Amino acid sequence: MFLCYVDESGDTGIGAGASTHFILTAMVVHELRWLATLDTILGHRRVLRQRYGFKVREELHAQVLLFHPGDAARIAKSLRLRMLGEVLSFVGALTDVAVINVVVDKAGKPAGFDVFDAAWSALLQRFHMGVSRRSFAGPSNPDERGLLIADRTDEKKLRLLARRLRRYNPVPSRFGTTPRHMPMQLLVEDPVHRDSQHAYFIQLADVVSYFLKQAIAPNGYVKKKGARHWFNRVDPVLYKLASSTDPHGIVWL
Repeated sequence: MFLCYVDESGDTGIGAGASTHFILTAMVVHELRWLATLDTILGHRRVLRQRYGFKVREELHAQVLLFHPGDAARIAKSLRLRMLGEVLSFVGALTDVAVINVVVDKAGKPAGFDVFDAAWSALLQRFHMGVSRRSFAGPSNPDERGLLIADRTDEKKLRLLARRLRRYNPVPSRFGTTPRHMPMQLLVEDPVHRDSQHAYFIQLADVVSYFLKQAIAPNGYVKKKGARHWFNRVDPVLYKLASSTDPHGIVWL
């Protein structure tokens, strides 16, 4: 079974006061590689503790760490940014994970456009595709399944969406013909929800998502420090089959 840990960045609103983009970043790992990968992550967290004084059980939340650090303010801001860069390099060097990214660019979207539904549908479709094709990193067994594990989100809406797609999932044809019916029956159970504070995989997804946003629309600090393109550090683990039109496999909506 493949486990898919997902983090959201931005909001699902449209119009004044809403974020310009809504991003989903998913980290996929096979259950047979889960413990070894977790141990590798914990080993890296101990390195960060030794190098920066960042505690193993402190949450890696990029936006908060840079601009609302709380107790982590004991670490200089420039070092916190450097640490996040090291986290990206660490993720890019992992051998048994795949990272899926979905970006909704809200520019020009009508007021009634359902950002949440569009983004999560695209993410679930790519996850299901990877499971069905056995094209993720890690073991490739003949009868795989997938389980979604999400950070705090609209739990009810995501649950209903996943249930609907399991039974009814019309996929538009590239040739303009009748959509194909491709229910997502390889995804088991309702999505499981975890608080990112207690989920190291979701924390890594958060850092990747943050720097994807910076590659799209960097803030002043990231631009000043030359960190705008640090997202490229995770290129080796990006699931590029997710999109044939983007060199990083990013799904743009």
